[in-house]
Amino acid sequence: MTRQVIEVFAGIAQNRAQVAVLGLVALLTGCAAAVPQLPEPRSIVIHSGARLRVDQERMQEVNEWVSRENANISDDPSFWVISHLSAGEVYVWEQLEVGEDSVHTVVDPRAPDSSLVHSIYAHLQLMVRMGRQEEWLPEAPAAVEYELERAILKRASDAWVLGRTVFDTQPYGPLDELMYATEAGFLDAFIFTARPSEFATARTTWARANPDEMDRYRSWFLDTFNREPPGLRSN
Repeated sequence: MTRQVIEVFAGIAQNRAQVAVLGLVALLTGCAAAVPQLPEPRSIVIHSGARLRVDQERMQEVNEWVSRENANISDDPSFWVISHLSAGEVYVWEQLEVGEDSVHTVVDPRAPDSSLVHSIYAHLQLMVRMGRQEEWLPEAPAAVEYELERAILKRASDAWVLGRTVFDTQPYGPLDELMYATEAGFLDAFIFTARPSEFATARTTWARANPDEMDRYRSWFLDTFNREPPGLRSN
């Protein structure tokens, strides 16, 4: 299982020896064995100087469920996660099509490291449709509408944190934005700004309880990424 995750996240570049060692351990121990201990997550920093650090224990937990989910995506014959190529940068929720036993997602061909996160997001949406929400979202077994979407995006963010801090995946704007916003406590503001036509009731309730949060989020986003957040850009 872990070998599959490592290959999707980090590729098979020969100069990534640590990743290769982890993949070999997973291959030898088999899927039934425990996921091997991860190396200490590295600190990541983007062009603005914004730095992100996470602890190893948290990433170990994320790696375990990402491994299980990736194996399920690959091996479960009861459904199909289908990836298509996008024409440019794409957020995980864009152009998603969920059917009864299949789901279509799109991936930027210039960012192959993002593929697994898009598949995880699509897989979780499909599991909800198939009545398997409690199995794959145990932290939100009965969540609906906005709370459900928030839980799924939190999982997608965590998977990308794992990739960026442990498996040296390459930066990718849409997922870096989601990750940094989530880690900074701005996930709600990120979602409500990026998807202005959705979740009207939840948005109104949240805005009343947090009257200054949108301004704080926009200021933080501009400082962190040197551009307007998604939903407020002119292009």
